[in-house]
Amino acid sequence: MTDLIAIAHGTADPRGIRVVHDLVRQMARLRPELSMSLGFVDVDVPAMPGLVDRVMTDAPEAVLVPLLLSSGYHVHVDIADQVARHPGLTAAPALGPHPLIADILVDRLGDLSRTDHVVLAAAGSSDPRAQADCEHTAALLHARIHRPVTIGYLAGRGRRLPAVLATTPGRLAVANYLLAPGHFSDRLHKLAGPHRVTAPLGADPRLARLALARYDAALRTMPLAV
Repeated sequence: MTDLIAIAHGTADPRGIRVVHDLVRQMARLRPELSMSLGFVDVDVPAMPGLVDRVMTDAPEAVLVPLLLSSGYHVHVDIADQVARHPGLTAAPALGPHPLIADILVDRLGDLSRTDHVVLAAAGSSDPRAQADCEHTAALLHARIHRPVTIGYLAGRGRRLPAVLATTPGRLAVANYLLAPGHFSDRLHKLAGPHRVTAPLGADPRLARLALARYDAALRTMPLAV
């Protein structure tokens, strides 16, 4: 059975660490036959390069599954570099955009009867492909809630969250488009002021199923061993 290596953003916040580990534990419960490990692209350990080296020493092939909400530098550079270094290693796409994530955002928003406009608050990236992924997520959310959805970024390219909140008319709700509590989520709450902010996506069972679906799809693209 091909190994699954889950790759997440690192964080120094224990709340965020718990969420990521809880998500991977859910994945393991759903697929107990899979050999599964977790590594990080920054801050936390085990760091991705060392973990991949160890796994590929013992396994002929593996799939990297990014527990990331959009593609960007980590997917197109960090993870791609690992795939280039290791024959038998392939990478799945980022978790988002995907309709299941839009469904989770809808659930987090709850009752919108007193909301005119939703602001999707995203971490942001310098990579325009990540920005395009966020725009796709905003479109998926808009199709479900039948209200305008505008993206506000906490960093990187695109309009920053404070400017979006200051210029968007009507009664606003802020959809927290982050996986877990931590630095960015705390900053989001401070910047949102009086506006209602949803909880992060968290270790939702739908994310665990989505990550496994990404693994399965990547597995089908791997060349057959000869």
